[in-house]
Amino acid sequence: MTRAPRLALLAILAAALLALATPKVARALERNFAGSAQVDYHLVPTVPGANARSVAFDGFTVEAAMKLTVDFSEKLSAQVKVCYGCHGIEDDMAYLDYRVAPELTFRFGRFSPSFGNFNLRHDPANHRLADKPLPYDMGRMLRLRAWNMGVLPSPFPDNGLEINGKLSFGDDVSVDYAAYAVAGFKGDTSGVDLDFIRSRDPAQYYVDNNGRPTVGGRLAFNARLGELTDATLGASIMRGTFDPSNQLTYTIAGADLVFRFDRTNLRFEYLVRRQEFDVSDPTRFKYEVPAGGDFFMKHGAYAELEQPLSDAIDVVGRVDGMYRVGNVLAQAPANPVPPDGLLDKHSSVVRYTVGASVSVERGLRLKASTELWQFSDEDARGSTRALGLHVGAVGTF
Repeated sequence: MTRAPRLALLAILAAALLALATPKVARALERNFAGSAQVDYHLVPTVPGANARSVAFDGFTVEAAMKLTVDFSEKLSAQVKVCYGCHGIEDDMAYLDYRVAPELTFRFGRFSPSFGNFNLRHDPANHRLADKPLPYDMGRMLRLRAWNMGVLPSPFPDNGLEINGKLSFGDDVSVDYAAYAVAGFKGDTSGVDLDFIRSRDPAQYYVDNNGRPTVGGRLAFNARLGELTDATLGASIMRGTFDPSNQLTYTIAGADLVFRFDRTNLRFEYLVRRQEFDVSDPTRFKYEVPAGGDFFMKHGAYAELEQPLSDAIDVVGRVDGMYRVGNVLAQAPANPVPPDGLLDKHSSVVRYTVGASVSVERGLRLKASTELWQFSDEDARGSTRALGLHVGAVGTF
C-alpha cells in the first residue's frame, strides 16, 4: 500500500475510534462513520479453460469503502472516503463543503465531479447489479483492454473546486446545478487514449500533468409528477487537455433521464467522448491521417429497468453498449491478434443483462446476473459472442 492511501485509511479509522471514545459532553461535532463491501464472482464460460484473465477480470473481485462525515456546523462539513477495488486502495474523497444556502455550496478538495446520473449511485451498495453500465465500466467488462474500459469509468475522483446548489420552484419542480474545475484525466503525448491508471495513481501524488484544469458542469431538472411518481432530466459536460504539453483535448458529454413509479425505476443514459491524439508519426495508424490532426469518438448508452417483486426481491433488466469510431493503431504483420481482439475504425459492443437482488436481512443483499455479449470484431478465436455470469453479496455498515 502506498503512503497516501495508508495515511487516509489510518485517518478514517482514527477519527471513527475517536468519535466512539469521546464523551458526549465533549462532542460539539456530528460524526457519521459508514461503509460497504461487495464480493463478486465473475465466470466467463465461453472462454476455453478456467482462466478468462486475458479478456476480463474473472474470479473473485472485491469493492469496499469506508467513509467518515463530520458536520462542523450548519454550514461547514467534511467527508473522507477510502475505497478498494480493481485499482487498489485509493483516497476516493477528501473534501469540505461550505453551504452558504441550499442554493449555493462551495466544495473543494478531492471528489468526483458532478457528471451523469449513475455516478450518484456508483457505490455497489447503491445499485442492484454486480457491475456498472458499460459507459461507466471500470474493469469488469469483457475485452476491457481492447476497449480501454468505458467512456467515463466511475468513480472518477479528482482534485479541484466545485460550486453546486439546488433551486426550488414550488413544491414540485427543482433544478440541481454544478460547475467545477479539476485537474482532469492524464495520458502520454504519444498515446492514443486516456491512461486511467495514471490518472488515479497516488504514487504521482495526484498532481496534474499539465497544470491546466478540466472544466465542466451539470444541470438536472427534477419534477414531481404525482404522489409516488417523479422524473429527472439531466445534462453534463467536461472538457480539458490530457497530455503533458497541454495540446490534445478531450470532451465528454452526457444526457440522462430517470423515472420513478412508486418503487419501480426506469433509467436511460447516454455518454460520448471526443478525444484527439498525437499524429506526428502517421505511419503508426491503420488509416490515413487528416492534415489537421485526428480524433476518435466513443459513444455509450444504457437503458435499465429495476422492478421490486416483493420487499426482499428486486429484478433488473439492462441493455447497454458502446460504439467507437475513429482511427486505430496499425498492427505489425508478424504480431498475432491479442486474445481480446482488435478494434477497427467502426467497432461496437452490446450487452444484455438480467439479474436479481435478494435482501437477506437489513444491510445484506445477494446479487446474481447473466450477461450476453455481442461484439462487432472477432477475438483471437474468431468469436464475436460471449456469456458472463455474476454471483455476489454486498453489505453495508
